[in-house]
Amino acid sequence: MSDIRSLFATRLYRAALNELGPGVDAEELETSCYSIAEDDEAGQEWCEANDYPGYTSYASLTDLPWRFPIFADVKAALDLHVAAFAKDLEFELGEGKLELEDLWINILPEGGTHSSHIHPHSVISGTTYVAMPEGTSALKLEDPRLPMMMAAPTRAKGAREELKPFIYVKPSVGDVLLWESWLRHEVPMNMAEDERISVSFNYKWV
Repeated sequence: MSDIRSLFATRLYRAALNELGPGVDAEELETSCYSIAEDDEAGQEWCEANDYPGYTSYASLTDLPWRFPIFADVKAALDLHVAAFAKDLEFELGEGKLELEDLWINILPEGGTHSSHIHPHSVISGTTYVAMPEGTSALKLEDPRLPMMMAAPTRAKGAREELKPFIYVKPSVGDVLLWESWLRHEVPMNMAEDERISVSFNYKWV
C-alpha cells in the first residue's frame, strides 16, 4: 500500500490582533498612522528618493512603541501572538527569546505595490492590518521551493492549497498574519481608490 506524506511544512498564523490580550483601539491606530506619516519628513524624503509609493516609516522611525502609546499596545498584543506561533513552530529557544526588532507603518495608495522580498536576519515577520478598502490587494506568498522547480510542469488549476506555487491571503482589518522570515512575499498592486494601511514587524532571537 502506498504512503504519501506532506513534508517540510510552511506555517502561516492568522488571528485577530485583540484576540489574546490587551485591546488595540483600531480607530486610534489608523489616526496615528496618518498623523505620523504627515509629520515624518525624513520618511517622506526617503520614500521620494527611493520611488516608494505612498509612505513607510521603515527607514526613518525605529522606536514607534516608545514614541506613541498606541504602538506600545500593538507591541504588547504582538508579543502574545508571536509567542503562540513560536510554540506551534516548536522552536527550541533555550535561554533566549523572540523580541521585537523593528515595527513600521505602510500606507499604500491606489496603484502602489510592494515587490517580492524576504526579511533576512529575523525569525518571525508579519503584518497587522489597519485599513483594507474594498478591492485592495491581498498578501501574496510564494512557495519557497519554487526556484528549484526548473523542469516541473505547472500545477493544475484546482490543485490543493499546499501544492500551489502562490497563495493569496486577504486579511481583514484587525487581523494579524505571521510567517517565518525566510518566506518570500509581496503586496500586488492596490486596485482600490482608498489607501491600504498596515503595520509590519520583525522579531529576532536574542
